[in-house]
Amino acid sequence: MCLTGVDYFSTLGYQPGIAFLAAGLLSPVATLILVLLTLFGALPIYCRVAKESPHGQGSIAMLEEMLTGWKGKTFVLCLLGFAATDFMITITLSAADAAAHVVQNPLAPPFLHDRMTITFFLLAMLGAIFLKGFREAIGVSVFLVGIYLLLNVVVLVSSFQHLCAEPQAVVNWQEALFRSHGNIWQMLGISMLLFPKLALGLSGFETGVAVMPLVSGDPGDTEEAPFGRIKHTRWLLITAAAIMSLFLIGSSFVTSVLIPANEFGHGGAADGRALSYLAHEYLGSGFGTVYDISSIAILWFAGASAMAGLLNLVPRYLPRYGMAPEWARAIRPLVCFFTLVAFVITIIFKADVDAQGGAYATGVLFLMTSAAFAVLLSAWRDNLASRLGFMFVFLVFVYTTVVNIMERPEGIKIASFFIVAILAVSLVSRAIRSTELRVQKVELDSLAKQFIDECRDAEIRIVAHRPGGTAYNFKELEARRTHNIHDGLIFLEVNRGDASEFSDAVLEVKGVRKERFRVLQCESPAIPNAIAALLLHIRDTTDHLPHVYFGWTEGSPLTYVLKYIFFGEGETAPLTREVLREAEPDPLHRPHVHVG
Repeated sequence: MCLTGVDYFSTLGYQPGIAFLAAGLLSPVATLILVLLTLFGALPIYCRVAKESPHGQGSIAMLEEMLTGWKGKTFVLCLLGFAATDFMITITLSAADAAAHVVQNPLAPPFLHDRMTITFFLLAMLGAIFLKGFREAIGVSVFLVGIYLLLNVVVLVSSFQHLCAEPQAVVNWQEALFRSHGNIWQMLGISMLLFPKLALGLSGFETGVAVMPLVSGDPGDTEEAPFGRIKHTRWLLITAAAIMSLFLIGSSFVTSVLIPANEFGHGGAADGRALSYLAHEYLGSGFGTVYDISSIAILWFAGASAMAGLLNLVPRYLPRYGMAPEWARAIRPLVCFFTLVAFVITIIFKADVDAQGGAYATGVLFLMTSAAFAVLLSAWRDNLASRLGFMFVFLVFVYTTVVNIMERPEGIKIASFFIVAILAVSLVSRAIRSTELRVQKVELDSLAKQFIDECRDAEIRIVAHRPGGTAYNFKELEARRTHNIHDGLIFLEVNRGDASEFSDAVLEVKGVRKERFRVLQCESPAIPNAIAALLLHIRDTTDHLPHVYFGWTEGSPLTYVLKYIFFGEGETAPLTREVLREAEPDPLHRPHVHVG
């Protein structure tokens, strides 16, 4: 829970200030609506995600399974763009808010008064830690979260004691509230319109399901049915949501009542550090400095959690799609790239916490809306009440996301940059890597092995044959006449599978007798790569160089190249030869390709 909490609970560092800037005196009412959405919207959704994806893959993996083919891949790539926005802004916003706690501390020396410099230093330190090597230290997260929440309890209790001693502050707040907003129904209506601006308080649920592999289960759990782990993860989510809800309501109330409105603005004493302002105000500079140090530590560790999320997300999807080079699986190049991006974002937003709030909320809300959509699709097979309930929650998240984008479009601009960058790099990488062998292992059934063994004493000749195409006797006659061969032939038929998949872990080849003809059959996302993999397997297992025979296909070469990249088929003969050339540099050990 604390590993989740470094992201979730750390938002208390800046959430009350952002809430007041968004809703003003209505901040506690708008926060109450946000809490209701947390408990009755986000919480049920992610409890369902925990059930459907119990091994930490999260809602993106749920959608990947439900939406197959290029439609699903493109959707996942777009979601990765929003996830990148969420995690990158978590890193930069947390660093900027940590810098605000340093700069505003009255005991900080003059050389620590430049927020941009402090933010850059924290980002550089984060990158350096990951370049050296980083392990998610649960013990560190427990210490940081425990101390931080304890200090927040002290600040809130002290603030409420001050309110009890001077109840006139609450009276003044109530009078100002009713004077500016009329009756309670008008306040609720306006708060429902304003609460999307407070969406930062929803962050952390994706991290909650991502840590599921670390959650212990029951003794009877299995890999396929980890019911104990699912149950305990739900308690993790419920506990974290309950704790955060209490802190959100309490912090929004005391900061709205006790802090002058002008202090929340840019450069004010409560800018990005409302609870820290109260800590210094009512508990002294010594306690306030301890609170600042705790805030800086947990905010920095929240950036580390986000960086770990990025380093887990990108290698999991993009290289497997063929949409990133293999070096993208390596940690250090990715760390350098993400650190550089964090510097650029910090410069664009000038290390301003409030300015980055909209972009952060956009990333968080899109991920939660996609999770709501995934759960809605999953729940569609349930009873009507379940479907209607999740449909309502999904529509609420759609509304919240749209309102946030309209109010603060900088978030969708950053997300669009990440999406366009991911799609562009992905397509270029897919094209560059299209002639990789892709197949990791080839397995032949007993009949397929028998066909190969029957040809060991002669040349092994494979004739590529389109499934359902020309009759075998005509294809055999054409091959003998065109290539002047008379030995026994083996036909090979490759059925095209999901062309959006990039690699085949295992190519399963089965032998089939069609009258007097020997036929090998398999399925693969890319036909040339499958043929090349089978030829190399035959070479390695028989110590014979096999021959493969093709016929030319009429049509535009450019069209066939595009068909190959996106649909796994095209002008098969030259593509097969190119895959073989890359996989086997030595021509003397390369299977022979014949075209006629």
